[in-house]
Amino acid sequence: MSATELASEGTEVVGWDAVADLPPSAKLVAKVLEYNGQLTQSGIAEETMLPPRTVRYALTRLEEVDAVESRFSFTDARKRVYALAIDA
Repeated sequence: MSATELASEGTEVVGWDAVADLPPSAKLVAKVLEYNGQLTQSGIAEETMLPPRTVRYALTRLEEVDAVESRFSFTDARKRVYALAIDA
């Protein structure tokens, strides 16, 4: 049974199992955040070499399954800093 099917049945899917059914770009972003810790959206785009629009989509999908956390940057409040919210 896939993570999506489990989630639709009301079973909470956490950890890397929640990321398993996501697009490859979301998996790449998750791995980059696992390796680098915290990054801004532009930092993720630079590290992954993905277009900013693809990074935004990947982050949205990861936030839907509670795989990433975001907060405002202390150095620039216009930016958000993303971190992986699941255990490695």
